[in-house]
Amino acid sequence: MVSRDQRRRQLARDKYERQQRRRADRRKHNRKLAAIIAAPLVVVITVVTVAAATGFGSDDDKKKDDAAAPSASPEKAHDPCGKPEKGKPSDKTWKKEPKLDIDDSATYTMTLSTTCGDIGIEMDAGKAPHTVNNMRFLADEGYFDHSPCHRLTGQESGIFVLQCGDPAGTGQGGPGYTIPDENLKDKAVKGGTYPAGTVAMANTGQKDSGGSQFFLVYQDSPLPPNYTPFGQLTDEGTATVKTIAEAGAQPQDPQTGNTAPNATVVIDKATVTKGTKEQETDR
Repeated sequence: MVSRDQRRRQLARDKYERQQRRRADRRKHNRKLAAIIAAPLVVVITVVTVAAATGFGSDDDKKKDDAAAPSASPEKAHDPCGKPEKGKPSDKTWKKEPKLDIDDSATYTMTLSTTCGDIGIEMDAGKAPHTVNNMRFLADEGYFDHSPCHRLTGQESGIFVLQCGDPAGTGQGGPGYTIPDENLKDKAVKGGTYPAGTVAMANTGQKDSGGSQFFLVYQDSPLPPNYTPFGQLTDEGTATVKTIAEAGAQPQDPQTGNTAPNATVVIDKATVTKGTKEQETDR
């Protein structure tokens, strides 16, 4: 006969095991979501793992499949954007984060003049001073000029973002330094959802690993609060990003792990202007 103490211990063990399973499931879910925004190295590893698990057919099998498949030219995707201005992407790098000299009592607006229209971002220096200071520095240095937005995700992943900020356009580039994470306890994102209009820093999946890459959320997206939210899209900016998203994305590049937008999204010029809290209130 099982004693009361034995029964109590058994119930405690069962409860502990259930808790451990739930925690493991949450960690697995968060890792999957984080791979969408993390550096392409993480994505490439995921792609290789899937390929290894499923296997590939032999050369003979591939030839048979190719012979059986009807030959058809793929339809060219609609491109709603214009041609980029003449110029080369930046290849500048720096050894350390720029000196922090931002006015955290002011508001800063970054305007991305792109081939698809202007994208305005109202940045919050009070909540993310290092990040806003960094974006202003890079814009002033022309770092974003002539750079493409290299990744677009959507319905297939449940994460709705356009990612920019790498002049090389591979998702692997950066300014040579990293900046600290900020504002991760913002009530707008700590619940696990980045609301539409949020602008946040991308990273490698490690703490304090942001640099120059950032993403624009065009529809509420479930993501762990690991990415510094530092701004909000203006109405015009939201409309531009949605136009880009509606054109869809290309298949995943096996080399970079990116799903590039069908639209030719190039930042011709990035500028940052300073305002005041009073001006923001008066709008």
